[in-house]
Amino acid sequence: MTTGRMHARSLVTASRPAAQTDQLELELLAPAPGMFRTAVHVGDVVRPGEVLGALEVLGQVIELVAPQVGGAVVALREPHLARTAVEHGAVLVTLDPRASASTAAAVTTEAASLALGLVFRAPTSGRFYGRSAPDKPVFVTVGDELVPGATVCLLEVMKTFHRVTYGGANLPERARVRELLVSDGADVTAGDPLLALEPA
Repeated sequence: MTTGRMHARSLVTASRPAAQTDQLELELLAPAPGMFRTAVHVGDVVRPGEVLGALEVLGQVIELVAPQVGGAVVALREPHLARTAVEHGAVLVTLDPRASASTAAAVTTEAASLALGLVFRAPTSGRFYGRSAPDKPVFVTVGDELVPGATVCLLEVMKTFHRVTYGGANLPERARVRELLVSDGADVTAGDPLLALEPA
């Protein structure tokens, strides 16, 4: 059961047995609708009372903490997004109290890699912008073909905008954009996938 009040700085998440498993895994739920930002990653070990992330509700940021249960994070809601809209009762994090961090990371990292395939990742942390100004066209759209040096986005770091271009040792010479994985204005961390690609 959710505890705390909406004007509190933090709330304890509700939990329930995961529906699609043997019910030993636990789903941690959103206590209210809002924009969720995770503070944990797949494979992390969460202890009771630790911060899972933050929920923005009507301009107020509320820390969400784990209930009196711990375990390894085996699934996150839309892990490729820095912020995601959630409704009341939405599953934010799935924990496995039996799993170690290494076990959870190995299983879910492999699944995530297979699901996303070839991706272009953020070289640094910052705020993602897909265009140079609100009235300007976007740098890339689904179906675009990227070549080395093509502008992918701008990342705002400490009030300074850095142009991010396509290229890298693990990327093909040419690639086609299959999916945009980050919304405009989202905060990303270094290594977060920004674009799902396929060889052109």
